[in-house]
Amino acid sequence: MNTHDWLHNLPIADMESSCKVIEVSFNKGTRKDFFRNPILQQLEKGDMLAVEGVSGFDVGEVSLTGEIVRLQMKKRGAKEDNPEMKKVLRLASDRDLDIMVQNKAREPEAVIRSRAIAKQLKLDMKISQVEMQADGRKATFFYIADGRVDFRELIKVYASEFKVKVEMRQIGARQEAGKVGGIGSCGRELCCSSWLTDFKSVNTAAARYQNLSINQTKLSGQCGRLKCCLNYELDTYLDALQHFPDNCDTLKVAKGNAFLIKKDIFKNLMWYTLPDSNKQYPLTIERVIKIKSLNQQGVFPEELEPVEVTSSKPKEVEPEFADLVGQISLQTLEKADKKKRQQQQQQQKGQRAQQGQRPQQQPGNRQQGNQQGGQQGNRQQRQRGNQGNQGQQGGGNQNRNQRPQGPRPPKQQKPPQKGN
Repeated sequence: MNTHDWLHNLPIADMESSCKVIEVSFNKGTRKDFFRNPILQQLEKGDMLAVEGVSGFDVGEVSLTGEIVRLQMKKRGAKEDNPEMKKVLRLASDRDLDIMVQNKAREPEAVIRSRAIAKQLKLDMKISQVEMQADGRKATFFYIADGRVDFRELIKVYASEFKVKVEMRQIGARQEAGKVGGIGSCGRELCCSSWLTDFKSVNTAAARYQNLSINQTKLSGQCGRLKCCLNYELDTYLDALQHFPDNCDTLKVAKGNAFLIKKDIFKNLMWYTLPDSNKQYPLTIERVIKIKSLNQQGVFPEELEPVEVTSSKPKEVEPEFADLVGQISLQTLEKADKKKRQQQQQQQKGQRAQQGQRPQQQPGNRQQGNQQGGQQGNRQQRQRGNQGNQGQQGGGNQNRNQRPQGPRPPKQQKPPQKGN
């Protein structure tokens, strides 16, 4: 769909004979059409234009100008002097672009609503995309269906729901993938979304001619159909297979029947297998023709006489390494390793010492606690005793002070003993 303008650098010799038709792309390149350029201004690729639409105008981007447009028209079968060809109105203004953005913002909601309406009417179809015209007066509904669908009632519902003129357009799975876009298994942009416009039928015979395994997951593209690129090299394979003999699927030898497995067009070999072994035998085209002629005469050769197949890849030479052990001094690295080892050993010793001291400190702490508790108890007892002594001394002083003051009574003398 995207075409490189390789003629844009060529100068225009005659303005009157130059192509007056340009190619304009819509909706990010998913749709393209040709328009006549009646305005005198020179247009270039990338300019935004307002062109004729259905009961209004549409806004698109210039994709091709000049002589290459004539080649594209010839490829698509369009005529330059077609009177029904639509015209370019003007360069798109800011107001035209604002209206286009507002109407394009309605497309996602219209897709969801249109699918729900089609489901309510029980129609076997899938709404793939909705494209709004720039002025919002027309909407094109792209749908996928296996067969024909009677959507007369559906168009009436769509027209009353969206208040636009409705156009229904059926597309295939490959065209839907081209509109959605993506990256293929080759790592490049999808062919259907970049340059491929003609979709040819692809079948599994194309894979068999190219000796590809019939794996549906590997041979299918994003659309769920067989990849279009299977047809790209098919003609080359068919031309190369013309040199191989026909009707050589089975060869008869003394050991039994040999069955054809594959044909190698690059080495001109045909691979066969025998029923008593799983080994594959490569045979040259000349040998196969000879065995086939012998079989027609009723002669069965004893062996197939396979050819030794050698790989064309060059053998990788292992690099030679010199033994330099002992010639290079690594003292700095050894010193660093020793320091690390010593530090690790010291850390381990410190951890072991801490782990050994922790259980011994617990009974010692208990004894120190008991001693401290006993010393505190003795101190309290001493304080209490001192307080009691002070109380007794205070009581004695009080008694002394309470004694009457006066002459003391005379002391009584002891009576004399009789013996004396």
